[in-house]
Amino acid sequence: MTTATITADDTLNVLKRLKLLARFMDNGWGIPFTNIRFGADSVLGLVPGAGDIAAMLISLYVVVKAYELGAPNHILLRMVGNVAIDTGLGAVPLFGDIFDLFFKSNVKNLDLLHDFLRKTGKI
Repeated sequence: MTTATITADDTLNVLKRLKLLARFMDNGWGIPFTNIRFGADSVLGLVPGAGDIAAMLISLYVVVKAYELGAPNHILLRMVGNVAIDTGLGAVPLFGDIFDLFFKSNVKNLDLLHDFLRKTGKI
């Protein structure tokens, strides 16, 4: 799918799917009696090595979709940076598991994409 063939409806459908993915990865469940939410990223991070790589690949999917929707390089670089921080610090034993509860790279990246699309009138 190239940016020339993407309609406004296509963009909204992609955003809807990415929102569900970001929620699943970052905020899918809550810890009872707290405001702390976590997602599959935190759970995958409990599996040393492979879990962090799996979470990174899923997170990079959001970046690929942003590229397909025409996000400029400076936004794509920020998104890749968020994924790198999440993956790098999330891989540190124990600290990374706690870090993953609070650093929501997929939600941050979705916000960056949404802001870009709104400012450029694509949604």
